[in-house]
Amino acid sequence: MARKNVAGTARERLVQAALGLFAQRGVNGTSLQMIADEIGVTKAAVYYHFPNRDDLIEAAVTPYLRDLASVVETAERQGRRADQVDTLLNGVIGLLVDNRDLHIALQFDPAIQQHLRDRAEMRDLVQRVGTLLIGPRADTHALIIALIVSGGLAFAAGSPYLAHLDDTDLRRELYITARRILRIKTPIPAQAAPLAKATEI
Repeated sequence: MARKNVAGTARERLVQAALGLFAQRGVNGTSLQMIADEIGVTKAAVYYHFPNRDDLIEAAVTPYLRDLASVVETAERQGRRADQVDTLLNGVIGLLVDNRDLHIALQFDPAIQQHLRDRAEMRDLVQRVGTLLIGPRADTHALIIALIVSGGLAFAAGSPYLAHLDDTDLRRELYITARRILRIKTPIPAQAAPLAKATEI
C-alpha cells in the first residue's frame, strides 16, 4: 500500500512538471526528457507512468474535467437562477485560479485543444455552462455575454498581466468583474480595498 502512495505522488509531480513546461513551451516543444529533468528523475521513470505525451495530457486534463463537472452539477441543483450563476462563477473561478498553468496551455496549445474537442464530456460541459450563464433569455445578446464571460475568465486567469495578484485577490477581481458583465449587483465588503492599478495593456 505504501508503494502505491509513492507512485501516486510521483505521478502527480510529473503531471505538474509537464503542465509548467506545456505552458512555457507547448506540448510539441516539451520532451519526456525535459519533464524528467524538471523534477530530477530518469526518463525511464517518466515512461513508467506515461509512455507518451498523450497519456500526460489525459492525466492533466481528466481531474480538471471531473472537478468542472462537479461545479456544474452543483450549480444546476440550485433552485434560483441567481444561486445557479453564483455557484457556477465561484466554482469555475476557483478552478481557473488553482490551475493557472493548465489554462495557459488550454488556451494556446493546439494539441491540448484538440484533445478537449475530441472528448464528449468536455463538449457537454461547455454546453451546460453556457446554458447556466445564458439562462432563460436564449437570444444572441445573452449568448455573446456568456461567451465573453466564460472566455474572458479563462484568458484573464492565465494572463501574465495578472500574475502579480495572489490567488485570493485574483479570485475576488474575476468574480466581481464577471458579475458586472452579467449585470448582477455584487456587494463588495467595506474592507476590500481597491487593488493597485495593474500595468495597462
